[in-house]
Order: sequence, then C-alpha cells, then structure tokens
Amino acid sequence: MESPKELEDIKVTVDAVIFGYFKKNDLQLLLIQRNIKPFKGDWALPGRLVLNNENLDDAVKRELYEKTGIRPDFLEQLYTFGNVDRDPRNRVVSIAYLGLVNPSYHKVFADSDVEDVQWFSVNQLPKLAFDHQIIIDVALKRLRKKIQYQPIAFNLLNEEFAFSDLENLYKTIIGKEIDRRNFRKKIMSYELLNETNNLKKEGSGRPSKLFIFNQEKHRGLEEEGFYFEIKWV
Repeated sequence: MESPKELEDIKVTVDAVIFGYFKKNDLQLLLIQRNIKPFKGDWALPGRLVLNNENLDDAVKRELYEKTGIRPDFLEQLYTFGNVDRDPRNRVVSIAYLGLVNPSYHKVFADSDVEDVQWFSVNQLPKLAFDHQIIIDVALKRLRKKIQYQPIAFNLLNEEFAFSDLENLYKTIIGKEIDRRNFRKKIMSYELLNETNNLKKEGSGRPSKLFIFNQEKHRGLEEEGFYFEIKWV
C-alpha cells in the first residue's frame, strides 16, 4: 500500500500552446529553448510549476508574459496530461492551455530563464522536450474543430482584414482547400463583418475591401442563443 508521502509527491504545471498566423498559409507555434536539464537545448512549450497560492489561469498568464512577452488574445484550458513517465525528474501533471495571438501586435523576448524564444511553422517543428509534441497535436486538433463552431480565428488576423485573408486563414488551419463561394456566403450571412472605408492593394488586381469583426455584436447574439457554424462539407 502506498504511503501518504508517495501519494502527495505530485507536481502540477501549466503549459501553453500558443498559435500565431504570419501572412498567408503559415500557422506558427511559439516555443522556448530550454537552458536547464533535462532536455537542455531542446525546444518546448512555455510552462511552469504552479505555486501553492496561484490559480491555474494566473500561472499560465504570468509564465507567458514573463518568459516570452506574450499576452494571448484568446486563451482556454485544453486538456490534462499526466502519464507517469512524462517528466524524468518527478511525477508531473500538466494542465495545457490553447492560446491565439496576432504576432504583429506582440513583441516576443527571451527571459533569463530560457535560452531563446521563437515562432516555428507547425509543419516544421524542431525536436521537442517531454511529451510536448503530443500536447501540440491535441491542441491543433482542438483548434481545427473549434473554428467550425466559434469565431476564435479572428484573433489571428489584423483588426482590419480583406476577406481573402480570412479564407486563407481557415484554409491554413484546416490544411485543405475550402469552397470559397459557400464559405463567403456563410460568413456574410451572420452579418458580423463591418465593411470599412479602407482598401488593400495586392499585386495587379483590384484593391480589396477591408472588414472588421464586430465582437460586440457577436457577444450580444451569443446571449440570445446565436450559434456560429462553419462546415467544410
């Protein structure tokens, strides 16, 4: 029978999967380079041990800002990871978070506790510490599902954006082509995009109209039972 000491020897951490979007077709992930053992020199998700007097949400937000300079525009709990051998030092349970930021509004920096901080394409990730690849896979699956029923993807765009930017973003996240005509029809039917007086010029084609997402209207509609839904088939 296990002793009380053995039962209590479990540590709790928070780890953050922070996605950013760079221009077209480039969903990226924020990683830190570890400067301590184990996995010294390897890349990892930003994370920390939760202090005895610290709430989980406060812990992950503080970790992100202190080590990377990031304050996510969207942040929610993702999943709990607690395999016995996930950390060679101790029995560690991790509460993982999913976050979204627009990198153009955030300047990242490396705190003295880490070697470096960088954005990496989700399709070209470096060698990762611990079980962080598993955590990332779960987060990416959640993101692909969630953008179909909640308009969180707008957190990755500039405040003003062309409709083609929104199309490219959805296509990039799900990793396949979308029916552009039906996608536009569905999005515009919700009347959540406000057209601005500004235009975006790209290449030799006609300038594109710019829109903003009406967050206040969306909150009001949600309170009335509005259900956002985008289906790929």
